[in-house]
Amino acid sequence: MIELDTARLRLRQWREPDRAPFAAMNADPAVMEFFPALQSRAASDASIDAWQAQFQERGWSNWAVELRSTGSFIGFVGLSIPRRLLPFSPCVEVGWRLAREHWGQGFATEGARAALRVGFEQIGLDDIVSFTSVLNVRSRAVMERIGMHDTHQDFEHPGIPEGSPLRRHCLYRIFRGQWETS
Repeated sequence: MIELDTARLRLRQWREPDRAPFAAMNADPAVMEFFPALQSRAASDASIDAWQAQFQERGWSNWAVELRSTGSFIGFVGLSIPRRLLPFSPCVEVGWRLAREHWGQGFATEGARAALRVGFEQIGLDDIVSFTSVLNVRSRAVMERIGMHDTHQDFEHPGIPEGSPLRRHCLYRIFRGQWETS
């Protein structure tokens, strides 16, 4: 199973003590602003369980992220295969979600760059995507900072109700050749 360190972060397997702070993050309206709803503790735990199973199956998924300086859990960063059929499936997505108190410090960018490195250099992927609500300017900025490009192939996310302002999503992508020359 792949685990890694960056200058400030440890991307590692999930531990039982991660469950409570992860559930608190998923119940924070600011953290979940661009998701259709807050997550219950059961839904939050189910995500961790699914990611742990993916680590067992293929050696990679969404990592728990902790600060190396303190060992504090701050969220997740990782690579995943979207559960829903999307217009650009099959694909591998890089994604992240951090507790609000850790925003604006470059942690999402640092962790996502490390995830891209694993995807291209260890797993051998040809391309990696990321997507979010077109309204989510913070995540879009991270996508651009890590070298991804807007494909201009916006789509209606099938997991978000029709009529929701969050339904329209943008798709970003980076190819291995772009990663190697960045």
